[in-house]
Amino acid sequence: MSRLKVVITGASSGIGEALAVYYAAQGAQLGLMARRAEVLADLNQRLGGQHACYALDVADAPALHAAANDFIARFGAPDIVIASAGVSAGTLTECEEDLAVFRRVMEINVFGLAATFAPFIPAIKAAGGERRLVGIASVAGIRGLPGAEAYSASKAAAIAYLESLRLEMRPYGIKVVTIAPGYIATPMTAVNPYKMPFLLPADKAAERFARAVERGVSYTVIPWQMGIVAKVLRLLPNFLYDRLFASAPRKPRGLPL
Repeated sequence: MSRLKVVITGASSGIGEALAVYYAAQGAQLGLMARRAEVLADLNQRLGGQHACYALDVADAPALHAAANDFIARFGAPDIVIASAGVSAGTLTECEEDLAVFRRVMEINVFGLAATFAPFIPAIKAAGGERRLVGIASVAGIRGLPGAEAYSASKAAAIAYLESLRLEMRPYGIKVVTIAPGYIATPMTAVNPYKMPFLLPADKAAERFARAVERGVSYTVIPWQMGIVAKVLRLLPNFLYDRLFASAPRKPRGLPL
């Protein structure tokens, strides 16, 4: 059996790092992508030193294209591409200084998905077989959260984008998997100054994500408890949702993490 080939963005920390550790333990050949070169190099050494590392920003489409070409030339078309890179920050539309943050969140969390997948799709189509494109969304994309206009909007857009992509890829046998995490213990959630229900350690989350990817599910919320919450939130009429969440705690404003 050939070695599984997995490309992961946002691999230097959080969910991306946990997924890298998981797939490395399964013997996969990894393409690790993140902004911090030194952190990627350290991670690669921890994972055995044989993986390909690409220091880049997922908003930089030419850099992603070059990295994809290099990975494909060295290892062939990947079996799985996981767009895990994401940023989060509290934003308020009334504060003009938050507009730059809003743009950055959308650039990474939405444009970054398409920029990640685009250079791999031709090779994946040509290679054939049942391969996976995986996008990490969030339950925050199901209903808008107060003080998180940019983050909620970006994740709602991610969910819709991935659904459209799933339909486009279906004729080629390419599975598009949308994973909407609840609260996962990562540096991104560590700054939240409020209680996070059903908080899941990153390593446990990675295992569950990987099982969903292997099954090729179209959409899943992890952990499952947040899936139930998400379904309830979808059904709440606006007047009731507004009453319950208008005074909910806010994520701190500032530069995206």
